[in-house]
Amino acid sequence: MKLNKAVLHRVEVPMKAPFTTAHGAIGSREVIIVELEDDKGRRGYGEIAAFSSPFYTEETVTTAWHIAKDFLLPSLNEKDATRIFRTVQGHPMAKAGIEQALFDLKAKREGRSLSEYIGGTRKEVAAGGVISLSGDPKKELRTLKQAGFQRAKVKVERGREKEQLQALREEDASFPLMIDGNGAYESPDELLPLDEFKLLMIEQPFRSGDFRKHRHLQKKMNTPICLDESIRSFEDAVQAMEFKACRILNVKLSRVGGWSEALQIHDRAVNEDMPLWCGGMVETGIGKAHSLALASLPSFTLPGDLSGSDRYFEKDIIKDPISLEGGFIRVPEGPGIGVEPDFGYMESVTKDRWFQRY
Repeated sequence: MKLNKAVLHRVEVPMKAPFTTAHGAIGSREVIIVELEDDKGRRGYGEIAAFSSPFYTEETVTTAWHIAKDFLLPSLNEKDATRIFRTVQGHPMAKAGIEQALFDLKAKREGRSLSEYIGGTRKEVAAGGVISLSGDPKKELRTLKQAGFQRAKVKVERGREKEQLQALREEDASFPLMIDGNGAYESPDELLPLDEFKLLMIEQPFRSGDFRKHRHLQKKMNTPICLDESIRSFEDAVQAMEFKACRILNVKLSRVGGWSEALQIHDRAVNEDMPLWCGGMVETGIGKAHSLALASLPSFTLPGDLSGSDRYFEKDIIKDPISLEGGFIRVPEGPGIGVEPDFGYMESVTKDRWFQRY
């Protein structure tokens, strides 16, 4: 594929309300939109979904901007993306945003939706909502249920999990709940009492990369353990499966380094009969459209962290917002990711721009 131009748009999109986790709160979402144009004038879009500070992984918007413009994009028209990526250690989110734009372009060149291009089988995917630490959990659960979400992921405060879950179970004794540990726990003994709440899963209780401790916990708990931050590549996913460190995997395109890695993880999960779900990064509609294509693959059997454009943002940066209907979101059917940027609005929230002609 011959490219004419690469553009990076550093945008900051206002949020309806602060989104709070165990690591802190964000009041606006800063991301980098990657735009690639081929020699026929077609444009592909991806999203570098690193956060402004390194609370989730060591990558930030600033480091990803540097890596993308100074190392990954300059020679993209001369070398295969996989070869370029191998010369740069780490930085999976920067790589993922660029590869997303390439896959969008490839699907558009063939006149197919991205879902069809990668072998997706679902026309709509089940959506799960998130209950953050910043609001009334019972009220948030009622809001999620009224909107049709299929499950709730509860951001918990260490030491108050039972109190939080008990309140939610008083509100609804059977609605599918999971908790997200965000790597904040140290001992399996802290979590064993949570079996009584019949959770759908416990996500990433221990620090990233600690497969041993997760394996130990999973052997003792009936509740399935799910790994998130620990899975940053296909190799990490293989280790988790072989070590039996979990029973479920969360796959995020940005965290694992892009489409190539995510598709390998999916295919291995099919062989291992490992359920997958698509994690969210509080993305704009561009990143969300890629995630919807990913969630359309056969092994993504659990509701993902997917929501409509109006869940977190007053206004999304795409022309036609993504909508949640009856607990499901339709996978875009147009060419490529099936959504187009609203350039007028995107311009108004752009903080910096860089481009290169090939």
